[in-house]
Amino acid sequence: EIAAVLAFSAAQNNDKVGCLLFSDRIEKFIPPKKGRSHILQIIRTLLDFEPESKATSLEVPLKYLTGALKKRCTTFLLSDFCNEGATAEEWASLEKSLKIASGKHDIVAVRVFDKRDAELPDVGLVEMVDAESGRRVWVDTSSAEVRNHYASAWSEDRQRINSLMDKARVDHTDISTEEDYVKQLIKLFARR
Repeated sequence: EIAAVLAFSAAQNNDKVGCLLFSDRIEKFIPPKKGRSHILQIIRTLLDFEPESKATSLEVPLKYLTGALKKRCTTFLLSDFCNEGATAEEWASLEKSLKIASGKHDIVAVRVFDKRDAELPDVGLVEMVDAESGRRVWVDTSSAEVRNHYASAWSEDRQRINSLMDKARVDHTDISTEEDYVKQLIKLFARR
């Protein structure tokens, strides 16, 4: 929905709109063009898209963007930005890619999250599955210590991502799946 709103907004300004779908590789690239039919093609692609890979790398689209588009453009990077478990080298590499891309293009990061990403509800013993690796683990959500650790880890990851965006001079916002994303986008554009 957020991508569709941004695409229609750009079309209203008579801007070209493109789309880059990624996992740990470039899954699909639709080059920027103008026109309502082009926007509708992008939205159809977003609705029907099934990635080949379950893994994610934020560096992949940043490097591709830097090489593929020669003219400066505004790029919205929509992701959950989950990067937990990344090594110091991986964080440094992501920071470098982000700085290079933001030096060439106007990057705007939109982190989409669910409240359960930030806080575990107290629902007892739950089997959780890592969407990327398929790893399964049982978690006792009735434990306050487990819930606090989970919330703390999410908060630290969020702060690290925000710091990374600030260092790279990338405008960014967080949008919860439970809130009105239009209001958050308006706030983001007002800051810009």
